[in-house]
Amino acid sequence: MSQAVLDRPAADVPTPPPARKRNRRIGRRGKLASIPLLAVVAFLVLVPAGFVLLAAFSESVPRPGSISFDLTLRNVDVLLEAGVLGATGNSLVIAVSATFLALCIGGFLAFITARTNVRCKGFVFLIGLMPMFLPSYVGALAWSILGSPGAGLINVGTRDLGMGSPVNMYSVQGVVMVFAMYYAPYAFLLIHASMSMMNPDLEDASNVHGASTWRTIRSVTAPLALPAIMGSGLLMFILILENFPVAQVLATPGQIDTLPTFIYRLMNTSPSRGNEASVIAIVLVAAVIAITVVQRKVLAKRSFTTVSGKGVKARTLDLGKLRTPALLLALVYFVLAIVLPLLALFLSAIRSSPYMQSFSSLAEPGALDITSFSDVLTSDVFHTAATNSVLVSIMAAAGGTVLAFLVGYTVYRTSSYARGLLEALSMVPLAIPAIVLGIGLLWTWLVMPVPVYGTLWVLIIGFVAVQMPQGFRGIAAAIQSTDRDLEDSAVLLGARRSRAISFVTLPLLRVAVSSTFLMLLMLSMRELTVPLFLYTTDTRILSIAIYDQFENGGALREASALALVYCAIMFLLSYLPRRIGAKSGVGHA
Repeated sequence: MSQAVLDRPAADVPTPPPARKRNRRIGRRGKLASIPLLAVVAFLVLVPAGFVLLAAFSESVPRPGSISFDLTLRNVDVLLEAGVLGATGNSLVIAVSATFLALCIGGFLAFITARTNVRCKGFVFLIGLMPMFLPSYVGALAWSILGSPGAGLINVGTRDLGMGSPVNMYSVQGVVMVFAMYYAPYAFLLIHASMSMMNPDLEDASNVHGASTWRTIRSVTAPLALPAIMGSGLLMFILILENFPVAQVLATPGQIDTLPTFIYRLMNTSPSRGNEASVIAIVLVAAVIAITVVQRKVLAKRSFTTVSGKGVKARTLDLGKLRTPALLLALVYFVLAIVLPLLALFLSAIRSSPYMQSFSSLAEPGALDITSFSDVLTSDVFHTAATNSVLVSIMAAAGGTVLAFLVGYTVYRTSSYARGLLEALSMVPLAIPAIVLGIGLLWTWLVMPVPVYGTLWVLIIGFVAVQMPQGFRGIAAAIQSTDRDLEDSAVLLGARRSRAISFVTLPLLRVAVSSTFLMLLMLSMRELTVPLFLYTTDTRILSIAIYDQFENGGALREASALALVYCAIMFLLSYLPRRIGAKSGVGHA
């Protein structure tokens, strides 16, 4: 009887359609899958950029109900002003110098952790990463407390020792130093990854032919790491060139203009010179694109392949007597980038008076007061800014992750006609400086007949737009490394494509999706330049609140305390991905 039951055809079970026919239907639907996404991505990126381009060649800037199409070339005359030429020269000098110094710092730390037996290698590796937990503009604010010419803590200490005031952070050298310290982790991460995977055969061949260890490093190891060196150098150069907050905090008090600070000043003059600011913004975008093209052409002429199918392990160089000095150099960087800034913020937060002529005054009764932390944590400014930051960051991270997944899936899992264009558009914000995108977003949502400006929604939209490349790359890498056979098998067995994605693809990508969400959450908490153009009194976030309070010298104690609380939040956010990754790894074991 049981055999008869087994032999009886299951009439009620639907027979899945043939695989070839089913795949043809999937393919036809996939051809149009990118059209709605293409419209969304283009609106988020191209419309703001288009308004900046239009303003550069118009008589007036875009306003609600008034978009001028009276074109003119008179705005281009601003490029000949002495201020613009000076700002351009300063930007190039600062970007080139800071990039070189950051490459030296990051490259040194990457080399000693990846290829040597330096002491405390694990701690040195953390030193290379730690400055990423401290936003660069918070580091700049801390160094303004440490190294301002008159009241900087370092100068106060040297005057106590009878050595005058040797430190001036409001100078080109000070700006270069801060940029280099807080962008060196980008070089460290990329160069460390390259050196860790490097095949030692070529280095062995160099030694066999009589080259010394240091000559081998110069002639073999460093050239093989050139893609990582140039890639990180290009990334840092672009980020430094377009960075506004650090230059505003340290360069502006020293009357040093950079292109971002010059653009910001033009936008905030009365009356606003938005059209001329747009011209300079376009020049900044053109410079970024040109530098990217040159870098690709340089790397395209050579081959740097060293990793093959054969298992290899990078050689470890014995530093000998240099093990301790190498560790000490890493500790100097750690002290300058992390320890001193945090101590400066803490001391500024607990001082009763924002001014101090001598460290001996700290011993006076009432000189120290820790109530600033309780004042900050119970203030309406903190509650409003923290609530807005949490809401904006969570919504922007969620929206950015969803958009990144949809774009990544469409590009790499469908046969859509426009998937190549969709991928290119998703990466466009990398070539548009944040200050330019901020201006474009301001005009976009002032003109659009949607009541978004003045609400948290405009900040959410701005964050999703500016962070689109990071989200897309995080999801795309995971999709490319995941086999689609399981998803296709579910579809061929009768499941709808949406159900297959929900119950097969997304669970496989949960670690990548959660990591992308947390990365975008952290980036949203750090962002300052874009919200500077979009926030109002009711929509301030933590980064804006800190910046505003530091700009108001009378609120230095509260600003320092708020900055420390902010750093603690950023550290927790940076710690979450590792915890989630660890739990996921246990679950898979």
